[in-house]
Amino acid sequence: MSRYRRYDGGDPLAPPVDLGEALDEIGQDVMAGYSPERAMREFLRRGGRDQAGLDDLARRVAERRRQLLRQHDLDGTLQEVRELLDRAVLEERKQLARDVEMDDGDRALREMQLDNLSANTAAAVTELASYDWQSREAREAYEQIKDLLGRELLDQRFAGMKDALENATDEDRAAVSEMLSDLNDLLEKHQQGEDSQQDFDDFMAKHGQFFPENPENIDELLDALAQRSAAAQRMLNSMSPEQRQQLMELSQQAFGSPALMEQLARMDANLQSLRPGEDWSGSEGFEGSEGLGLGDGTGVLQDLAELDDLADQLSQSYSGARLDDVDLDALARQVGDQAAVDARTLQQLEQALRDSGYLHRGSDGQYRLSPQAMRLLGKALLRDVAQRMSGRQGQRDLRSAGAAGELSGATREWAYGDTEPWDVTGSIGNAVRRTAAEGGDPRRGVRLEIGDVEVQETEARTQAAVALLVDTSFSMAMDGRWVPMKRTALALHTLIRSRFRGDALQLIAFSRHAQVMEIEELTGLDARWDKGTNLHHGLLLANRHFRKHPQAQPVLLVVTDGEPTSHLEPDGEVHFSYPPHPLTISYAVRELDNAMRLGAQTTFFRLGEDPGLARFIESMARRVDGRVVAPELDDLGAAVVGSYLGDRSPASSYRDHFGDWAGGRGFWVG
Repeated sequence: MSRYRRYDGGDPLAPPVDLGEALDEIGQDVMAGYSPERAMREFLRRGGRDQAGLDDLARRVAERRRQLLRQHDLDGTLQEVRELLDRAVLEERKQLARDVEMDDGDRALREMQLDNLSANTAAAVTELASYDWQSREAREAYEQIKDLLGRELLDQRFAGMKDALENATDEDRAAVSEMLSDLNDLLEKHQQGEDSQQDFDDFMAKHGQFFPENPENIDELLDALAQRSAAAQRMLNSMSPEQRQQLMELSQQAFGSPALMEQLARMDANLQSLRPGEDWSGSEGFEGSEGLGLGDGTGVLQDLAELDDLADQLSQSYSGARLDDVDLDALARQVGDQAAVDARTLQQLEQALRDSGYLHRGSDGQYRLSPQAMRLLGKALLRDVAQRMSGRQGQRDLRSAGAAGELSGATREWAYGDTEPWDVTGSIGNAVRRTAAEGGDPRRGVRLEIGDVEVQETEARTQAAVALLVDTSFSMAMDGRWVPMKRTALALHTLIRSRFRGDALQLIAFSRHAQVMEIEELTGLDARWDKGTNLHHGLLLANRHFRKHPQAQPVLLVVTDGEPTSHLEPDGEVHFSYPPHPLTISYAVRELDNAMRLGAQTTFFRLGEDPGLARFIESMARRVDGRVVAPELDDLGAAVVGSYLGDRSPASSYRDHFGDWAGGRGFWVG
């Protein structure tokens, strides 16, 4: 038999989650110093271009909570009791006025009793408990108060009981009383550890009609009862002292005797003992005018508790938090189906990020960007660089770089617009492996798909040994240059690894001292607070790199925003001085001269407008017949990549294509 239910999965035609956008955003935050785990959390919190994030869902939850508090008041039952009491008194006065046969003294006594009723609703109901009503309508209205109080008190603990017991008979009320007695016996037996599943089954077989939730064991029953009972207690705590006092007095009149209240108090005590983790002492500040009865008020308090749980789940601020913790049913119930769809999409996005291989857990248990993620992020940055270069100089796409000339022996996946010759053997091999992986039999033939095709790369340029020196001093982070610096390094790294695999790239970070870094290390590097710009040490490492590749063309690229303020002493210790010490300048110049003797083509990328820095950089570049480029931060990646491509071409070609960077701010020196 087929069963159907309402579809709740959102737009079935909606596109799949966009991992590309997520990876780009996460990469930006990682470069800014976040851990990959925190960066992923931040993206899920913000959301994407077309995807609501956790912050937006939390805002909707908070707004729903405020709406409930602004809309309601807790004196609904007291108002209803007051209305019934006023109706009873009015009908009784009418009857006294109509009854001409009544003794005048008796009529006067009754009227005086009605006139002197307390203004306090609970006290007035108590004062009329023994009144001999002359009006049938008045008596019925007064009896309705007792019945209402009983149903409301039961509805506080058992949702739906108020409606279920409307027009109830004495037998119905007796059945409720018996259920409460048996329930308390079961709870107390469970508290002592003497109950069994059979005890629970026997109870449900006898009283199951009172529990539409259909719990399957004592724990499920306890959870449902304790949540409702705790909400009832919080509602009582939320009332004003006058409201609370009147309600306690009125409760003694429920069903005409205090027996019901005694059973409920016994049940509340048992539940509080068995489920002390529930919030039994909280309170809320209701500000509205829409009165709530006891049962409805308890339901609203349960809603508020559920909203608080959702807010905690959406905050993801506790240890081991996962988006799978978010209760989608509760979210749909409280905020709407679209909120649940948005949360489900975020869950899928989080799971896809973890399953995609973009994040991997290191030996220390922390997530890191995987090499696959670094490649994808680098490709995205390289595309951005290509767009900037194409838009500002009319250049071709970077994937065509190195396409003309002799075959390099390397291959790569075909991309739209490629004109390089196919690597037939590699392409067919890819098709065979794919067919076998998909369960097919390659011996029966294979079908070549676009993703199988590889092209042969060509190389018309000489091999290069590239040293990219990036300033990682405190001023780079303080002045907002930290992330552009990392983006530049990753873009250049991706270009060389994907298009110029014969080139040897070394990334050198220099602050108080310098060190060689892998791209993953540099990308995840936190801002440094050590003072010092040790260009001398950075050039020492760059020259060592050049000497290791004597047959390659040395290319020196230096990104900095400050003059050298530290150098290495002969004993290896770091000397720092600001303003720069003449010896620090001398050491840096000496190593720059060594780079020139090794044949390095040098480009300085000056960040910032400091005149002293500009003069120093220009003099350094002039000394070695180098170049100076002063790009805007957004153009830094394009400037460095353009310089690298130019250094692998004849000088005139570079001047034609890259000598006018950033609207005339790039220039030649020498």
